Amino acid sequence: MISGQLVGTDQFDNKYYRGRTRNRYNRERRWVIYKGRPEASKVPPEWHSWLHHLSDTPLDESNRHEWQKDHVPNLTGTRAAYHPPGSVLAEGERKRGTGDYEPWTPQ
Repeated sequence: MISGQLVGTDQFDNKYYRGRTRNRYNRERRWVIYKGRPEASKVPPEWHSWLHHLSDTPLDESNRHEWQKDHVPNLTGTRAAYHPPGSVLAEGERKRGTGDYEPWTPQ
């Protein structure tokens, strides 16, 4: 049983709550119940600001600038993770060295 008030949900179906009691700084308790595996990077910026008391209400997702990208959770450890060219996990072959690399050797 959750003893808080549901404030809303995001596009990932995470649910955001506020508590009835206040902490020693006179702030209400705010938390998120994740859908699926708990992963903090699933919280979009609109809700992050509300969770951390930077705004009193969640930011409006429709009031975004054209240069803002859609929120993407952290993909590290998944098949969709970024692997730079030359990585052993990237497909293809690494470019051949150009000869400008000189390894360090201790004296």
